[in-house]
Amino acid sequence: MADPFEAYDDVDDVDDRLHAADPGERRVAIIALGHSGDPAAVAYLAGMTDDPDAGVRQQVALALGEFDGPEAAAALAKVVVDHEHAVATAAADGMAELKDPASADAILPLVSHPHAFVRMATLRALKELRRKDSLKPALDALRDVDASVRVQAIGVIGFLKLEGSIPALTSATSDGDPHVRRAAVSALAFSHVKPATESITRALSDTDWMVREIAAETLGTNVNGIQAADALIQATTDDYWQVRLKAVRSLGKMRVVRAVSAIGACIGHSQANLRKEGAAALGEIADLAGLKFLEPIANDADPEVRKNARWAMQRILANQSATGS
Repeated sequence: MADPFEAYDDVDDVDDRLHAADPGERRVAIIALGHSGDPAAVAYLAGMTDDPDAGVRQQVALALGEFDGPEAAAALAKVVVDHEHAVATAAADGMAELKDPASADAILPLVSHPHAFVRMATLRALKELRRKDSLKPALDALRDVDASVRVQAIGVIGFLKLEGSIPALTSATSDGDPHVRRAAVSALAFSHVKPATESITRALSDTDWMVREIAAETLGTNVNGIQAADALIQATTDDYWQVRLKAVRSLGKMRVVRAVSAIGACIGHSQANLRKEGAAALGEIADLAGLKFLEPIANDADPEVRKNARWAMQRILANQSATGS
């Protein structure tokens, strides 16, 4: 590994430049330490978190983002509470890049910080670390007054994938904020229990179309999603084509034969993405009844639609030939 201090004559020169009167010179020194990649640089960066110049502190946060582990986490925890938003944001981004689970020890106390931004940044970082002791703080944060904090709390819970957290996630699908409901529905994808699938299915009737969209998509990845096939078929008539598209995609993934007509009805939509997705879904299902919907778009003006339609037709014919039907 290259010497992290190769730009300086000796360690004393590092200190001299880090404490130079000119903030620009201090920033240059910090950039060099960040680019070094040597863990020895973290201690020097940690010593600069209280620099009087906001630009320097921001550069410290950016440089710390190049490192991992408890020492870097502890330094980032000091900077993420900075009164300058640009500094705190850089630190939050650095915390989100931490991968060493031991880093959680330094940042866990911040989940109860007075400022919502800090609570949100902390939960965002804890999500990636996947520490089981972050579950309780995350569950507590579902009652936070700030919706952004609740969204990040759901991220922590979802990444841990513990069936015991399902009641909390299903409750969050009824949250007053649509962003929270979307996050909760998505987080339920991992669950194998029936209540999770039921909550996702109910979300297909949510007042917010983006919640309905994520519900339609999530059912395609949930192990019990097939239980919601009829609800997904109904979703192919949603007022928003984006919801229809995800419903069609999920029905195709699950190869729901009784959905062929509903998917076929989407083939004539003016939105090319929906026509393309409908063709792909019919190809996945590979039922002979799908051909009549695919033939009209085999020469569609959109090349992606044409490609999917022709592939789907070939797959259906091949499947019929293989089964002898």
